[in-house]
Amino acid sequence: MSIWSRISEALAALGRGEGLSAVFDRLRTPPERRVAFTIAVIALGAKMAKADGRVTRDEVSAFREVFRIAPEDERGAARVFNLARQDVAGYEEYARRIRRMFGDGAPVLCDLMEGLFHISVADGVFHPEEERFLKRVAEIFGLGSDQFHRLKSRFVTGARPDPFEVLGVSPQTPTEEIRKAWRRQVLECHPDRMQARGVPREALKLAEKRIIDLNRAWEEIRDRHPKETQGG
Repeated sequence: MSIWSRISEALAALGRGEGLSAVFDRLRTPPERRVAFTIAVIALGAKMAKADGRVTRDEVSAFREVFRIAPEDERGAARVFNLARQDVAGYEEYARRIRRMFGDGAPVLCDLMEGLFHISVADGVFHPEEERFLKRVAEIFGLGSDQFHRLKSRFVTGARPDPFEVLGVSPQTPTEEIRKAWRRQVLECHPDRMQARGVPREALKLAEKRIIDLNRAWEEIRDRHPKETQGG
């Protein structure tokens, strides 16, 4: 059974009146957490896409950029999106459930926020209501304002992201420590590590943009201090 069929079954259970708690309790084990992750991105993304009062074709297409959907899974994926739109559960309860499932401080919560940011800017506009929505989800996830602004700087257009902010360091941080921070974060994007923390292989496209952003940030810092970064 494909991941889309399993997600469809879970959302259908919600539609039949099963509580959100009961459905997520069945997805607690590590192999099933990728189903919960996908439900969270789709359900929260569908609700966020309506935050500015309209769901554009670009925002719907953004799901395809976050999730790699095989041709044979097209019908199942479409059913998942439709069920997510019809679901009556509030987005805050989804966010609370996913935090409890993965635990406080889990890196996968940042992965999930990346998917939501990607969807929010897909139509070329970052609406104030979308920002309010994302800030609330980040609060529920327990993410600090620094983490939120770091993500925002990478996804929201209008200004080139500050390379130090992207890497989560300051201009005063020693260059060698910045290099270590860059390498550590790139390693965290490895598919095996991402899948181990609950990101489904269908959503590993999220890592592609992150690696590009991390490498660009390090290259910019390295170019500012060429003598200190020889061989980096």
